Amino acid sequence: MKKYIAILTLFIIMAATTTAQINYPITVKVNTIDTYFNNNIADPYRWLEDDKSEATGNWVDAQNKVTFDYLNKIPYRNKFVTAIEKIFNYPKYSAPYKKGEYYYYNKNNGLQNQSVLYRQLGLGGKEELVIDPNTLSKDGTTRLTNFVLNKAGTYAIVGLSEGGSDWNTYYVRDMKTGKTLADKLDWVKFGGGAWKDNGFYYSRYPAPNKSALSQKNENHMVYYHKVGTPQTDDVVVFEDAKNGQRFHNASISEDERYLFLYISDRGKGLDGNALYYTDLNNNSYNFKPIMPQITNSSYNIVAVTNNNFIIQTNANASNYKIVTVAINNCAIENAKTFIAERKETMNGVSTGGGKIFVDYLQDVATHTYVFNYAGMQLQEVKYPAPGDGGGLGGSIDDKTLFYIFTSFSYPPTIFKYNVATGKSEIFRKPEVAFNPTQFVTKQIFYTSKDGTPIPMFIVHKKGLKLNGNNPTLLYGYGGFNVVLNPNFSASRVVFLEAGGVYAMANLRGGGEYGDAWHKAGMLLNKQNVFDDCIAAAEYLIAQKYCTSQTLALQGGSNGGTLVGAVINQRPNLFKVALPAVGVMDMLRFHKFTIGWNWIADYGSSEKSVEEYNNLKAYSPLHNITNKNYPATLITTADHDDRVVPAHSFKYAATLQEKNTSTAPILIRVDKNSGHGSSNTKKNIETTADIYSFIFFNMGIVPKL
Repeated sequence: MKKYIAILTLFIIMAATTTAQINYPITVKVNTIDTYFNNNIADPYRWLEDDKSEATGNWVDAQNKVTFDYLNKIPYRNKFVTAIEKIFNYPKYSAPYKKGEYYYYNKNNGLQNQSVLYRQLGLGGKEELVIDPNTLSKDGTTRLTNFVLNKAGTYAIVGLSEGGSDWNTYYVRDMKTGKTLADKLDWVKFGGGAWKDNGFYYSRYPAPNKSALSQKNENHMVYYHKVGTPQTDDVVVFEDAKNGQRFHNASISEDERYLFLYISDRGKGLDGNALYYTDLNNNSYNFKPIMPQITNSSYNIVAVTNNNFIIQTNANASNYKIVTVAINNCAIENAKTFIAERKETMNGVSTGGGKIFVDYLQDVATHTYVFNYAGMQLQEVKYPAPGDGGGLGGSIDDKTLFYIFTSFSYPPTIFKYNVATGKSEIFRKPEVAFNPTQFVTKQIFYTSKDGTPIPMFIVHKKGLKLNGNNPTLLYGYGGFNVVLNPNFSASRVVFLEAGGVYAMANLRGGGEYGDAWHKAGMLLNKQNVFDDCIAAAEYLIAQKYCTSQTLALQGGSNGGTLVGAVINQRPNLFKVALPAVGVMDMLRFHKFTIGWNWIADYGSSEKSVEEYNNLKAYSPLHNITNKNYPATLITTADHDDRVVPAHSFKYAATLQEKNTSTAPILIRVDKNSGHGSSNTKKNIETTADIYSFIFFNMGIVPKL
């Protein structure tokens, strides 16, 4: 691709010329042009990509002033905050897990900004504080992102992140004394942590240039860190500087004998991974291949037993299967089927107590089956209703395991599972002020443009009148093999209580029906995702849940792309649009931080004219034209180093410029947050603003 930039005379536009109600900030345009396969593409707001510049900072402050001035005038905005705080204020726990003599778990008393890590000596022991992230920063945005105990439970890797960033700093905690040691490991991203003897394996990048434009996250290396030594003494276990956009991650067998190396290269459009191993008893890092090539098939170690590696893969199995290979002859072509592919998608695999637990999706609902190490199915873990379950896992000698089950009308409940008997009992039930009998959840199947049936969940209060007057929120994602599970949200209850209808469409591009479903919504098939979303909206309108005047569309990250693309194609189908932290510039996304990792799903504007044309055809930024757009609240954050905020900045400026309706086009830039709210307070405030914006622009007073 040839690129040139011609800087001509700067000129100023006022987006307010087409919107009588709001005076948007002045946004400077420059004559910046890129050439893709002989096509000249203007990028007048390129300067907003420099999110550290004073000019961009001033623009953000000005936009936030307009946005919050607007939100502050919504009469029931504070009522939404109060209502969400009230229902959100209940103790929340993670499932406990055992390491050494202790059980560890996270707990949030209700409205704490960060959950707190505790432990107990046995299940009935006294609760002991381990780490309280709320004490580590004044604004409560320091997060505990990783906590990995060694086998004896005497030391732990402690990963911390500041202000919502994906960058982590690793520390080491002495679990006998409770003290944090002098060890400090910087520039960790997608770092993992696998203990071996008196140290651990982890992955990190070289220290990057602080400029946002140059943080390309390249040369992901695997290191070994010995406890009590400086990071400069860490040993490089694996590096491939010639292929800087590859991920390199390590895991270790439970007996700490075998170290596994995963290598992926999504920047080259490959969706799978290579897999290597080394026998640490040989005191070397001479990695041998299990699967030497990176293809579109994935290979993940499940367990090591009876001189075999047990591996989950989607090679020649769209819905996944589990195979075994003999350690002394472990080339993947020698694999034998251990658990065959089924018509349902294998969505997760875990081990514990000498058993293998396999999660399958049946029309998006989880079914978990128990297998022994001979590959024989023993029984099913019975869940109380259709919903999202799983998470069973632990050490091979554990007698008791724990899992969480949830659904739209079933708050996350922790169950205790007896490995010997296969029986489950409730261990901890949340005390949330929610009566599930007052709500209806249904799963329907609607038909997309090409005739494909698409599942969608619809949730609302009982007694709903199908008259089209119900404020309806349609949520979608459709990408990266991600499954949208039916799960509980306390803040969503407030929206439902206020008179709203919530619909979640399981669009193609996700993983709900295996690899084939994913491929049907990626690369050159991406338009299927938008067609699926449009068909979902049309179904809701046809069934009189809502009209185009009472329908909102929401999505985040890849879902933000969805919202932007769909309202370009069908702006009159929605009254409100809510794109969050979206990938909006499909021609340049790969140039920032970890963006190259998405080429496997999206393609690249630089790879071929076919992929360029496909991306250009739906890119949210490049398909904004002079038309009436719905009321739009764009949300992003200044510390988002996954989907950089420049995507939303340029998108907002362009939409404000070209929108011909009087509907507001606002951007809300959260400070000291990242790819999602960095603490509870920010999450509640953002959610309240979104709900307020929906009702206000639909002209409906919420029942608060």
